[in-house]
Amino acid sequence: MTEDLATDIKDMLMQVSVSTLTTCLFNRGMRTRLIEGVMPIGTGAVRMVGPAFTLRFIPSREDIDTMVEYTKDTHVQRRAIEECPSGHVLVIDARGDAGAASAGDIMIARLKSRGCAGAVSDGGFRDMTDIAALNFPVYHRAPALPSSPIRHHAADLNLPIACGGVAVYPGDILVGDGDGIIVIPRHLAEEVAQEAFGMTQYEEFAAVKVSEGRSIFGLYPSTESSREEYENWKNDQLS
Repeated sequence: MTEDLATDIKDMLMQVSVSTLTTCLFNRGMRTRLIEGVMPIGTGAVRMVGPAFTLRFIPSREDIDTMVEYTKDTHVQRRAIEECPSGHVLVIDARGDAGAASAGDIMIARLKSRGCAGAVSDGGFRDMTDIAALNFPVYHRAPALPSSPIRHHAADLNLPIACGGVAVYPGDILVGDGDGIIVIPRHLAEEVAQEAFGMTQYEEFAAVKVSEGRSIFGLYPSTESSREEYENWKNDQLS
């Protein structure tokens, strides 16, 4: 089981955009940390931060993936719902296949009630209206109405997976907002959070100056002179 994310790191990541985080990871040579093709269900709770707990689907097989097997307590998909730790994000490798559901509203409601941080699939979920009403961060590629066993066999839990073209390791930190989801390697989470938080604070200053008619030249990206100006501006805001 992976450790919870420190509160101060989580708080910083909750206040920064996925767009800003892409820049921070690019500064470290990482260009491929965005989960491709997924968007939040609904317009309510879309901010999401938490360590990954993974579930991997492989294609189903008719003699194995039956509704009788699905009802068993040992079924790996059902175990994922009960074993995903509080504060973690359930990340599902559905091979990009939205031909059957990665889960539905009852399973998602159970994740919420257990204190999990969200759910992500590069396939699809069903019962979208009911999931949206939960006010809980859930991301997917497209609606998927058929029951999971029609296309998916739940193979294993909490091992490295692919989700939307990105390698996700258990414990990696997922951050989601209205634009999408980024995966931060766990060992980089603290330094990336600090850099992104600082960038976000500077961008608030830059946005104010642009609204006042200021050119972006010498302002954005920041320069030594503009950073000094920002520090003075920030001190004025605090006084």
